Amino acid sequence: MEQILKYFPQLTAVQQRQFGMLDELYRDWNSKINVISRKDIDNLYEHHVLHSMSIARVLNFRAGTRILDFGTGGGFPGIPLAILFPDCSFKLIDGTGKKIRVAQEVCQSIGLSNCTAQHLRGEEEKEQFDFVVSRAVMPLPDLVKIVRKNISKQHHNALPNGILCLKGGDLQAELQPFRRIVQTTDLSTCFQEEWFKQKYCIYLPI
Repeated sequence: MEQILKYFPQLTAVQQRQFGMLDELYRDWNSKINVISRKDIDNLYEHHVLHSMSIARVLNFRAGTRILDFGTGGGFPGIPLAILFPDCSFKLIDGTGKKIRVAQEVCQSIGLSNCTAQHLRGEEEKEQFDFVVSRAVMPLPDLVKIVRKNISKQHHNALPNGILCLKGGDLQAELQPFRRIVQTTDLSTCFQEEWFKQKYCIYLPI
């Protein structure tokens, strides 16, 4: 939690309580269903929670924004973002039912009323959203093909509607088709921890 408050000191008491509950909940669920690497569970806040929240360094979602978390797994980046933006609505989808169950249970346990989780493949999602968020689910060109239909044409935020995804490593080839419009934020400029080197938030307007 110290890491979270270091970068997000404005959190309310309710938000601090919700973030604080995540460690025990994910440890408990991870012992039953492997949603986070066993070796990585001790790094939950840095590698998963703070990493998810880094999207807020690119865009501060306005109240009423609708966000789809595509391929959420056990709830990342959707659950940390839903805690951070209580006036926005989040839908978390994943094709693996047992992982969605974890996300559903975590949301319920921490009283997250602005977030729903559904066992659904991206191709099956019919609703429209302002933004689609994801964490290294698939190459960006493939993601665009699936979620383009889900991006609303009505804009409410400082950035036009589109995709915000978290990725790492050398992205030059993957981003080449979108080089004229894509924006890349180097997360090592946002967070001091060594782990954030070569981690990026990619924004693609749709």
